[in-house]
Amino acid sequence: MTAIANQINALQEELPRGVTIVAVTKYSDVSDIQKAYDAGMRDFGENRVQDLEEKRVKLPDDIRWHMIGHVQTNKIKYFTNYIYMVQGVDRCKVLKELNKQAAKDDVVVRCTLQVHIAKEDSKFGLNESECMSLCKEIDNGVFPNVECVGLMGMATNTNDHSVVKREFEGLKTLFDDVAAKYPHWKWDTLSMGMSGDYKIAVECGSTMVRVGSKIFKPQS
Repeated sequence: MTAIANQINALQEELPRGVTIVAVTKYSDVSDIQKAYDAGMRDFGENRVQDLEEKRVKLPDDIRWHMIGHVQTNKIKYFTNYIYMVQGVDRCKVLKELNKQAAKDDVVVRCTLQVHIAKEDSKFGLNESECMSLCKEIDNGVFPNVECVGLMGMATNTNDHSVVKREFEGLKTLFDDVAAKYPHWKWDTLSMGMSGDYKIAVECGSTMVRVGSKIFKPQS
């Protein structure tokens, strides 16, 4: 069994049932991604469209690709016909373009709204007011070719676990608020937690974690 397979097995045993692992392939080559696939992984995340395009054509067709990075609107047209989920709709402009290109491809694209929960300005996302405003537009049918299924957020990069926990708890509260307001939605994805903080995220109610180095570059 490969080191990558061992890491995946360890993660799967550690995480509660119902939590999806998205293997982040940002720094991984095709051979390592194939090893993860062979170990049973089907959800993979890329943050650059060009890298996604180059990798996906060399890998199995049943991979569920997640776009997890800050999306440039002029690149959206390249992936709407095959993407499984766009994580990180961090502004209205992205949602509009996503809907436009999905309509051209005659598909409905899943997405999560990215909320800015960290103390770092370098991270992207909507504030709570913007998030609720977009949810209202979605519910009014403004974006018929986009299915919003949840929220995504990245916590502050800090060793202070109390800060991270507080940020994740705030996102879970917002997630629950949207669920209560729109009970008719398929609202089941709370994507929070990465290699360094996924344990805290899961404790706070995460249903999806985005893990890269923990799988592909295990620490010795």
